[in-house]
Order: sequence, then structure tokens, then C-alpha cells
Amino acid sequence: MTSNNVTMNYGSGGREMHQFINSYIIKRLKNGVLERLDDSAVLENHPGSRIAMTTDSYVVSPIFFDGGDIGRLCICGTVNDLITSGAKPYAISMAFILEEGVSLDVITKIVDSIADTAKEAGVMVVTGDTKVVEKGKGDLIYINTCGIGFIENNINISTHNALPGDSVIITGPVGNHEVAMMKARGMIDFEVNIKSDAAPLNKKVEALLEKAKSIHTIKDPTRGGLASALNEICEHSKVDIRLIEDKIPVDHEVSAVCNLVGFDPLYLANEGKLIIICDNSDEANVIDVFGPSARVIGEVSKGDKNILTILTKSGGIRRLGMLETIQLPRIC
Repeated sequence: MTSNNVTMNYGSGGREMHQFINSYIIKRLKNGVLERLDDSAVLENHPGSRIAMTTDSYVVSPIFFDGGDIGRLCICGTVNDLITSGAKPYAISMAFILEEGVSLDVITKIVDSIADTAKEAGVMVVTGDTKVVEKGKGDLIYINTCGIGFIENNINISTHNALPGDSVIITGPVGNHEVAMMKARGMIDFEVNIKSDAAPLNKKVEALLEKAKSIHTIKDPTRGGLASALNEICEHSKVDIRLIEDKIPVDHEVSAVCNLVGFDPLYLANEGKLIIICDNSDEANVIDVFGPSARVIGEVSKGDKNILTILTKSGGIRRLGMLETIQLPRIC
């Protein structure tokens, strides 16, 4: 971090964002819960139950895109953050920041999408707030959410729990959401059949936890993509992870766009995929629940450098760091 002012990189999911959070937020607000930096905080001090809590803000542009919209995205993102702790999502709060002049037809369409997606996920929107800013001071609509869920006592899932020997699994092809946003912004000058993968995954995770007994880590690889999320797990769990490039699923259209614009699919955002780290005895259970698109893509190992590496298709070993600079702003 060299600038004394906020830059777009502070919201990218990469190295500068993590440095900013640690230097300016965690340092001042640490309390034993916040600094764990899981996607949802687990509150242990409530007798008889554990509560998971998460919050997020959605500033995606454009607000409608192939495969979803800001309404679907805000429910999916909140639900999927809760399930990374093994919680069953229960209720969501929602605050709208509306720009003066936005059409009520647009608002109706967004709220209908929120209702449909909440029903799909089986969660309730229980409270909220609405503010309006002057024309030109917003971008039609921003949405902030807070979600709560409940965790059964026998479940202990965290980015701090990956163990040497564990398998690393991705539940489907990576990069579709960010390429769908490029398409929605007219940044691709050829036809691609790509939709956002935005989806609430709580029912699948609930089914998985009924079958599997050794799920250690679940992570939602949104901003910064697969590589940044796995680097975070390496740091939190104090382990190394080795990926196998040939095993990582990437749709042909996503690969084609990346080759054209010079993006790496390992750093593209996802909104309907999960990283799951578990004992290899549970690999089959993960693939059974998520289907054949789920793949074992690597392994956790003991190491003192806490690094992520990849065995490339050519047989070399390459280190993968966190995303350094933002690839595409305002994707969620």
C-alpha cells in the first residue's frame, strides 16, 4: 500500500485489500472474533447455540446481467457466506440506497428477484431500511445485507481448520460470474454463451453435512477468485496447498475470454461455487452432492511458508499469490 488514499484495489479481494483490512480495521477493532476473518463470524457466547453472522454490500454494475441481478446476488452472497461456517441460514436484513430518479419498475423487478431467491434458499428477509441519495450520487441501487444462521454443536468449519493431507475440491467451473459481468458491460466483442453462476448453495451444503464427517473448510471464492481464497486458507491454517492445473474446471468460453484479454481464470470471481477442504475419505460425498462438475484439484500439505503453488500443464511448479490489482471493479 503506497497511496494515502483509498484506491479501487482496496475492494478487489487481493493483497492490497487484505493489507488495508488488517492495518486500518482489524488493528483498531480486534476482539477475538473479528480478526479470524472468516466469511461469517461465529458467536460462541450464547448459551445453548452458536450463531453465525455476516454482512455484505452489493454495488454491482450493471444491476441486471445474464444469469441474475443485484437482487439475486445479494441473497446468494449472504447465504453462501453463512454456509462457510456450516450454519443454516435463517434471516436476512436488507438496506437499500436508492438514487433519485430510478424507475419504480426497476425497483419492483429487483424486489421480486429478492423474493424469488429468498424462497429458493428458504430464508426470510426480516428487517430493512431505505435511503435515497441525490441524482448522480449513486448508481440506481446499492444493497447492504446482514445475515444470521445457526450452527449445530458438532460442526466446526473454518478457514483455520485445513489439515495436511486434506483434499481441495472446487464444486464447479470457475470464472463464469466475472466473465458474465464483462459480457453485460459490452467488454467482449464476440458472442459468448456465459451466464453468472449466482446461486444459493445452502441446501447442498446441508445435504453434504448430513453425509460427510470430515469437512474442515468451506470458502466462497468471490472477489479475487480461487487463488486469492486459497491463499487466505493457507495463511489462516498455516499450511501449504498444491493445485494441479489440469484438474481445475474452466468452461471453454471462459478460457477463450481469458486468452483474449489476458486474465487468469484462477483470479476471476465466482458467485455459485465453493472451495471445500476435507479428508480424502469424504471426496466421494462432496462429488455426490455437488455433481460431476465438482473436482478434486489439489492437496493440503504441512509447510512453514503457507504458500499456494500449482503444478502446471507443462510440468513446472508455479507459485500463486493473491490478486495484486483489481481485474474488474464492482462485480458484486
